[in-house]
Amino acid sequence: MSSKFPFFLGTILIILTIFTRFFNLDWGNGYYFHPDENNMAISIEQMSLKNLHPDFFAYGQFPLFLTFFTTPKHQFSTIILTLRFWSAIFSSLSVLFFYLIIKEFIKSSKIIFLSVLLFIFTPGLIQAAHFGTTESILILVFLINIHLSLKFLKQPKLIFIFLSSLISGIGLATKISSLILISPMFLGIFFIFLKNKKFLKFIISILFFISLIFTISFIFSPYNFLDFASFKSSMTYEIGVANGTIPVFYTRQFINSLPYIFQFQKIFPYTNGIPMLLFSFFGFLVILKSYLKHKFDLRLLLVLIPSLVFFLYQGQLFVKWTRFIAPIFFISPFLTTFFINKIKKKLLIVLITIICLIPGVIFFQKYFVADVRVQASKWIDQNISSNSSILSESGNVINLPLSNNLSVINFDFYQLDESPEKQNLLYSYINICNYIFIPSRRVFKNQNNSSFPKSHDYYQRLFSGDLGFVKIKDFYLNNSFLLNSEDAEETWSVFDNPTIRIYQYQNEKS
Repeated sequence: MSSKFPFFLGTILIILTIFTRFFNLDWGNGYYFHPDENNMAISIEQMSLKNLHPDFFAYGQFPLFLTFFTTPKHQFSTIILTLRFWSAIFSSLSVLFFYLIIKEFIKSSKIIFLSVLLFIFTPGLIQAAHFGTTESILILVFLINIHLSLKFLKQPKLIFIFLSSLISGIGLATKISSLILISPMFLGIFFIFLKNKKFLKFIISILFFISLIFTISFIFSPYNFLDFASFKSSMTYEIGVANGTIPVFYTRQFINSLPYIFQFQKIFPYTNGIPMLLFSFFGFLVILKSYLKHKFDLRLLLVLIPSLVFFLYQGQLFVKWTRFIAPIFFISPFLTTFFINKIKKKLLIVLITIICLIPGVIFFQKYFVADVRVQASKWIDQNISSNSSILSESGNVINLPLSNNLSVINFDFYQLDESPEKQNLLYSYINICNYIFIPSRRVFKNQNNSSFPKSHDYYQRLFSGDLGFVKIKDFYLNNSFLLNSEDAEETWSVFDNPTIRIYQYQNEKS
């Protein structure tokens, strides 16, 4: 925090940042349910000082190398925890750079304090900090680039372009799609060109900027170039999944989803909370009103235009996972600040802030309790006899961690509609099973339309009781304010807070 910012307020923000980012990083009770974490950990586990080849190209090597060289013991669980530690570090640094950005626009220390508080308790940012994945790095890269572009607009010095190139190169070495995060500095250079009309200097600056980015990217993610064939193959697959040309079972929720509308229905109300999403719209109107009155502020364009460009690109993809849009989660607390700053009554400011903080506080509570799957498994071990037959679902990262020697059939529902053999097999299992487990919403929420008639019919009959099964227990933690977490984009809940349903057959099996 700057020297002008009250020490007491700064201390509170630092404590809350550390608490919300680092508390219970070992969530999951020793089980690891996030596929990206697992894939990165597997890659790091097989590395050695003699061979740093990642054998994994969905992401760049920067987070892999960083974790490899900072993990005291190369065991899977330790690697996961180190990945989460760095994610929490990057998320914490994001708080600092959000503060540096917002204080460029807001003069009141109290409003700045409330703004940073909103950022700290943004649910999507808290969740990203607790995943050992790349989202926290990319959020930080975007915020640093915005901060540096604001500094460059004020003082067009080469050092800011250099620093932006460095951080953007690290971003590119983390994830290829992060190339779009360079837009703030690119825009800043363009604004300076419009002001000075020095075309040659503009071209030199852009070439310097881009070439340095790729140089840094090569240093921190060399195998993208050294093993280009594997990198290209991986990228071809990832791009195919992203644009929907390669159909895979874990993207079925996006079939017939509407670009841009989906994010406002299934992501932002959960990751930012309904109140802050609403007040951020009012904040945008405040900014728009000032522009209509010809009070132009180029600095705001360095924040809003790159965020819009990022949203327009990511929002039109077939795949619309929550993590894809994470780098602009900051925009809601940013815009909400402008609305709060226009309010004259202090009591109303406090009331709005408290309302906006509620979703984050509710979301954070899940880190105080045992993982839902562990709770469910403990109940199952205590209440279902070991000679019971159980039908469950495959396709989750790991199955329910049961300690009893239960006979569990993990059936592949993703092939049900295409395979008559699977259909016959399913009903033969139903005839012998005493219990049916639904470990998450992944299948029944996604295969519930005319494209999946067999799946839809099965779940409708199960839920209505026509199959003879009745729900006896469910386990969940509804940590989305005024919303059902299962209605969100599925990765919002299935990795760290799924709803688990247990059905029991009500008659004797023949």
